[in-house]
Amino acid sequence: MQGHSNIIVTKFGGSSLADATQFRKVREILISNPARRYVVPSAPGRRFDGDTKVTDLLYQCCHAVHDGGDLETPFNLMRKRFLDIRDELGLSLDLEKELDHIHEKMLAGADADYCASRGEYLNGMLLADFLGWRFMDAAKVVFFRADNTLDSEKTNVVMMALLADDQPTVIPGFYGIAASGRVHTFSRGGSDITGAIVARAVRAQTYENWTDVSGFLMADPRIVEHPQEISRITYAELRELSYMGASVLHEDAMFPVHKVGIPTIIRNTNHPEHEGTLISLTLPVEPTEPTITGIAGRKGFSVVAVEKAMMNAEIGFGRKVLQIFEECGISFEHMPSGIDSLSVVVAADALAPYREEIVRRIAETVEPDSLTIHDHMSIIATVGRGMVSNCGTAARLFSAMSRANINVRMIDQGSSELSIIVGVDDQDFEKTIRAIYHEFVG
Repeated sequence: MQGHSNIIVTKFGGSSLADATQFRKVREILISNPARRYVVPSAPGRRFDGDTKVTDLLYQCCHAVHDGGDLETPFNLMRKRFLDIRDELGLSLDLEKELDHIHEKMLAGADADYCASRGEYLNGMLLADFLGWRFMDAAKVVFFRADNTLDSEKTNVVMMALLADDQPTVIPGFYGIAASGRVHTFSRGGSDITGAIVARAVRAQTYENWTDVSGFLMADPRIVEHPQEISRITYAELRELSYMGASVLHEDAMFPVHKVGIPTIIRNTNHPEHEGTLISLTLPVEPTEPTITGIAGRKGFSVVAVEKAMMNAEIGFGRKVLQIFEECGISFEHMPSGIDSLSVVVAADALAPYREEIVRRIAETVEPDSLTIHDHMSIIATVGRGMVSNCGTAARLFSAMSRANINVRMIDQGSSELSIIVGVDDQDFEKTIRAIYHEFVG
């Protein structure tokens, strides 16, 4: 199912709606293109360094109520934020009534999900009033099951029906309604997920995610000076980079639009003229684009290396080893293996409490010839759809690392040939990313 040609769903982050000035920028963006008919707002974010996000103030309110602390100070700061935006925009919306109701609910012991969600709720009401658009409470259209997972199909059916009239609508992000009838919030990236859900329901042509950055960069700017911007990226590439922690989008926010083939564009509210980064299901490989799309990585891994002669002939060997990790509640990141060796790469902090137990159980269960744990390893993924069609990509990558005197501790390449993953010592993490980046990008 492809999107309609005349609908764009927009989501605006907290920094994009932090004050009245930002609200005016958002309105200009929305009215500049009549196709932008559905908008999902976050709660107001920080206006300046040292400022407090409205959502954080709301969590402070909740803690105060349940821990017997001071409710009035954080509540009045939150209250002032919304009233200041309303008054500076010259609106006549009766927010005091809503704020008084929220205050009463908090005094009556409202839970954290209700408290936290009121930032999006109030901001949505303000934005709808400012635009002259319909306001639709997310609790009417976003449904969670009894186990608190999103009921995506019920949500899609109800939302599709209520938005079928094409009336411009504001739907607050971050929350919905639980099976119990209580307000329930998404755990992470909440407004991003709501935006993607709305885009799917109205079969949008495009989902625009407006924030305070102009899309994605090919590498972390704290490691590589002035890295190039990524103009286009596939969902598969983004998932590889997102897994390594290099994304401004949570992967749950990609699935609803990815599922129905709707492209996402990351754009900057403060620089709306910038084209941003396009995320699409499939993209051609252009000769002008770099071989690689991006580089990302994480520190803090351990490698549990198991060696045993003829292990390849021992049926169930790998399963027995992995079952030990599973029963300790530890998921593995990678599992490079050879004829007589198997390595399990896990997060060091997850391994730490079970380290001795895992060593003992592996020794007892599979009786290895040797069993060692190597700590302080980083994993770095070099990702790019162009790597499949460019011969010698791996050779260039390892040559660049060799010239930088970096020891490769692990190599793993998926069957899709979309990424090459290397393991290096934590101390070589930044040096490795710089070496690979400059080899392919210059």
